[in-house]
Order: sequence, then structure tokens, then C-alpha cells
Amino acid sequence: MEDIKNYSRKALEKWFENQGMRSFRAGQIFKWIYLRQADSFEEMTDLGKVLRQTLASHFSIPRLELERSEVSKDGTEKLLFRLTDGNYIESVLIPQKDHYTLCISSQAGCRQACKFCLTAKGGFHRNLTCAEIVSQVRDARQHLALKNGTAPLSNIVFMGMGEPLDNYEAVIKALSIITDSDYGLKFSPRRVTVSTCGLVPEILRLGLDTEANLAISLNATQDSTRTALMPVNRRYPMAKLLDACGRYHMKPRNKITFEYILIKGINDSDADAHRLVRLLAPIKAKVNLIPFNPHEKSEFQRPSPGDVSRFMQILLDRQVTAIVRKSKGDDISAACGQLKAKMGECCQR
Repeated sequence: MEDIKNYSRKALEKWFENQGMRSFRAGQIFKWIYLRQADSFEEMTDLGKVLRQTLASHFSIPRLELERSEVSKDGTEKLLFRLTDGNYIESVLIPQKDHYTLCISSQAGCRQACKFCLTAKGGFHRNLTCAEIVSQVRDARQHLALKNGTAPLSNIVFMGMGEPLDNYEAVIKALSIITDSDYGLKFSPRRVTVSTCGLVPEILRLGLDTEANLAISLNATQDSTRTALMPVNRRYPMAKLLDACGRYHMKPRNKITFEYILIKGINDSDADAHRLVRLLAPIKAKVNLIPFNPHEKSEFQRPSPGDVSRFMQILLDRQVTAIVRKSKGDDISAACGQLKAKMGECCQR
């Protein structure tokens, strides 16, 4: 039996048409699943009994299995979900001033092999389905609703496990449900961000297929350094990547976010800061500086606060829009892949 969350609204409308039924039913069902959090077709009381039985014979509406969660003293909550085939994925609820941001996964593992990433150490297992991607958002929203008085979930970032553009079709379908303003999860596209390590052909497609924001994980200012950190740079070196960013289709006021993980002695010099200014000058860009979050499987180190401030000031002095992204959840396994790794260690004992 298929998870109905694998269907976009248009695909579900087509299914109804093929069954000789009226397509507007798709919108009704979407409202029940995504807005009213229905767990069964029997709850859908504005549908006839025969229709509810027909739907139940073809589709299911499962929840993800929450294997474990950890809550930080700053309110950040890491959710570890166990998939039906035994794989694990992670999502992170990040409290902001008046809302939550949810960081979601697009793959079980990752095949991009970035040297600083803990998820990459575990290898690649498989792509997530559209239903598994969307369920992270749907289930996290319900999770927050059960906590009386918590702020709403209003921002989504595809920055969890996996490379979103390496699972392009499922991610695009999930985005259509997440940003469906009539019947879906009703997130504004300007509050949804897709982060990529730099898959150039898919970047150019993304701007035509969705209005979600684009973030580029850059992390270096020279090809030699970026290739050492991110093997994807061999396929799509920085000149090709930045050219694609310059041609990216987006609304006039939008900017591409460039994520730059600062690693001590690797990419945090004054020369790197000046090169970054020059590289981004032709692009409508803003920069998120992210001091490296150390983990036990990496030899990289976090730069000092002074070095981070110095790098930041060079950008600001040259009118580059930039912020230092504050680390959240330091006292729990909040870095991508940490809770899964911890779970794996427990299972091996």
C-alpha cells in the first residue's frame, strides 16, 4: 500500500480522474492530511463512506517512527527517525525569537564525501521518498503542537543529511507540497531554503522549478582548497559554480546565500576573506559564516572568536552582507549525523 504523501496535489488529482472521480477531492484530502493532521481516511468526515474505504484500500498515511530525541538547554531539539527499512534520518528544530526553523534531511546518508561532514563518514544508503521528506515537516509541526504554548514552525531548511539536489525529483515534489498555499503545508517559498554543495545542472533547474531560496555550501576561495574539502569541486569547479549562481533565476530582491564553514588554518585567513569578496562581487549574494562544529571523527578545528570576527569585518568593510551563524545545540548531538552516529554506537554494544 502506497504512502499518499508521495503524491503531489496534481498527481492525486490525476489519480482521481483515472478512477472516474472528481479531481477536487485531492484538495479535500490534502487539507485533512497537512492542515488537520489526519492519520486515517476514516477521519475525513466530508468524504462519503465508500470513497473513504476506496482510499484506505489504495493508500496509507503513516507517521515517521521517532526513535530518539535530544533537547538542548537553548531549546534546540534533535529528532532521530527510524525508517521502515531500518535506516535513520535526522531533523532539527531550531528555536528563533518568535518561531522555529526545521532543518530536514533529503537522503539517508550522503555520497558527496565532504571532508568536514559527519554524515559523509557513514556513507550513502538511499534517497528519501517525497513522503519521507514531507513527513519530517508534518510530524515536526504536530510535535510542536503537542507542546502547549510553543512558537509556530515557519521556516524550513534543506540542510540536514544528504544533498538535496542529488535527490532532485523527490525534493521538487516535496517542495510543491510544503509551499502549497491552498491545501498543503502552506509555507511561504521565501521561508524555505534549499542548500547544495554545488551540483551545477540541478542549480539551474531549481530556479525554474521552485521559488524557494538557494544556499550554496562554498567553504573555500580557491579550487585547490575546495577540492580537498569537497570532492564535488572536481566535477563543478568554482568558476562553473559561480557562473551558474550568476545565471540563477530568482526574484529581483532575492539573494543567494553562500555558506562558508570557517576551519582553523584551512580557509580562515585574511587572504581568503579578500578573495571571497572578489568572487561574490558579480553575484547577488549574502554570506553565512559558520565556525566549524568539531566532532570526534574530524581532525579539523574551530577558529578562535577573534579570527572569526576579523574575517567577518573584512567582508563588512567591503559592503558584503554577512552574518556569523550562531551555533545551537552544542550540549546535544546537534551537528548533522551526530545523533545517528551515537545511535549506531549504542547498537554495536
